[in-house]
Amino acid sequence: MKSAVVQLPGLNRDRDMIAALTKIGGKAPVTVWQTETEIPAGVDLIVIPGGFSYGDYLRCGAIAARMPVMQAIKAKADAGVKVLGVCNGFQILLEAGMLPGALMRNASLKFVCREIRLEVANADTAFTSAYAQGQVLRCPVAHHDGNYFADPETMAKIEGNGQVVFRYAEGTNPNGSMNDIAGVINEKGNVLGMMPHPENLIEAAHGGSDGRGLFASALDVIAA
Repeated sequence: MKSAVVQLPGLNRDRDMIAALTKIGGKAPVTVWQTETEIPAGVDLIVIPGGFSYGDYLRCGAIAARMPVMQAIKAKADAGVKVLGVCNGFQILLEAGMLPGALMRNASLKFVCREIRLEVANADTAFTSAYAQGQVLRCPVAHHDGNYFADPETMAKIEGNGQVVFRYAEGTNPNGSMNDIAGVINEKGNVLGMMPHPENLIEAAHGGSDGRGLFASALDVIAA
């Protein structure tokens, strides 16, 4: 399976993401710069990594969401290609209107960087098939604006549709997100955004491999 990693000014987790996709998928992803208007042919998975695109100067992900590459990503997503946004990538997907809801400042008003426990709320997706329903994972977080919010109508819809894919396990919500939401998917099931960083827990050198299943699922490979 061919994957691609999007690069924008200020993103600083692209190398981590490239390493994870290479180690798990067996081949290096192509990289796509912000000014590109087309995604390379044959790409099955597009990943927008974390960081601080454009310094978060306007609003997290707001400027990046308006770059030319995002129109190309939207077109691919509409055609069924899988798209994953992690941390700032999640913020970008929300700002681009590719996922429901919004991300606000952490309830503590502080940057949070620590390990949390992550519950798999929906194991029946293209990104979570390697996990069991309700499985609790270890996963690091590092963000200042990860407080997920949606209006009552939107919240009822995504909860009813099974679009909540990950929740912070009881007692570990680091940002005040409604319903402990850590990751949501679109109605079509091919665009996932999440705040935690699974790419930073995929091998023994990281202290664990709980994040590996997400990439194994998305890349259609068996987790080692």
